[in-house]
Amino acid sequence: MKIEDLKKAAAEAAIAYIEPKLNPDSIVGVGTGSTTNYFIDALGAIRHKFDAAVSSSEGSTARLENLGVRVINLNAAPRVSVYVDGADEVEPGKALIKGGGGALTREKIIAAACEEFVCVVDNTKFVDQLGSFPLPVEVLPMARSFVARSLVELGGDPTYRDSLITDNGNVILDTQGLNIDDPDSLEKAINNIAGVVTNGIFAINRPNTLVMASADGVFIS
Repeated sequence: MKIEDLKKAAAEAAIAYIEPKLNPDSIVGVGTGSTTNYFIDALGAIRHKFDAAVSSSEGSTARLENLGVRVINLNAAPRVSVYVDGADEVEPGKALIKGGGGALTREKIIAAACEEFVCVVDNTKFVDQLGSFPLPVEVLPMARSFVARSLVELGGDPTYRDSLITDNGNVILDTQGLNIDDPDSLEKAINNIAGVVTNGIFAINRPNTLVMASADGVFIS
């Protein structure tokens, strides 16, 4: 199967998984990325079954609104029933690397605020250990050089993503070479660097449910 077919299959399986959980008061959290776009397209067809969505990016917000889904600010949501998003990498313990699209901070906030975090991926994103995909680190612009030096001290090789300013007005350092054998500890260590907004390791708030599509079918765990 083509990768796009796997992404669509995972997204549609996620819709089937969350639909029975929804009620007219439900708020659905929606992430960002190519797999999530398939989820958004399918979510539009069941928009009458929930109240509204909260979104992790301006792009996802626009896509949702174009399909007639009401999007509200997270501050206005009494609770987020479920949050559905993709990942750049996922390991057997369900720790993730996210942020290839630059929306990692808003994604991490909604992941922390939701009652259930559902991650949707194709099987090419599954790895034995995180770190082949460069780790995105969102940084306040004035701290870019300082944070880069701090990441080098941790064993990383950061590269400034000069093609992107995040929706929060910050910059991204894509960092290769880090040893992520303990995702929880490294997530905390990087977040403790002054000037870091957050990094793309999702270990402290891992997904509750993983929906993964392969040529052999869709696996939910």
